[in-house]
Amino acid sequence: MASNSPRRRELLKGLDLDFEVRVKRGVGEKFPKDILAESVSEYISREKADAYDITDDEILLTADTVVILDGEIMGKPKDAEAARDMLHRLSGHTHHVVTGVTIKTTRGCKSFSDVTAVTFRQLADDEINYYIDRYKPFDKAGSYGVQEWIGYIGVTHIDGSFYNVMGLPVERVYEELKKFM
Repeated sequence: MASNSPRRRELLKGLDLDFEVRVKRGVGEKFPKDILAESVSEYISREKADAYDITDDEILLTADTVVILDGEIMGKPKDAEAARDMLHRLSGHTHHVVTGVTIKTTRGCKSFSDVTAVTFRQLADDEINYYIDRYKPFDKAGSYGVQEWIGYIGVTHIDGSFYNVMGLPVERVYEELKKFM
């Protein structure tokens, strides 16, 4: 697996598969400006996969997750102010979490996306501030981890894969990996 995400490692480990983590520095997360927001994560996952050379006995897994609200991608916040802004915007609304995944072998490559709709109740300022101060969600798309406190108290509805919101649609990954084994 080519990912620094501790959540993705945890989720892949839950499939009882032997894997190792390899991460190349300098693999960017840039994308063309004219691409649809819903296609960005899959595009980035393919770009990440293209950066790796693999051997005949390896299967490479790359992934990227984006949060989309009203057609706009909400990336990882650069600081507490940006996280506060994102959570205020998500508060009381439904957004989409899209994870793009690429599975690559020397025999071929498969990319796909998984989409989950997530609804937050209206969050109070003190709840948003508590979450940011306590959980420091600066490495998370959309400034939140659904598996953390904010998800417990704020998420009122999920339509799709919960694990996709965490960063890896493991049920779909499992089905696709079976095809490569």
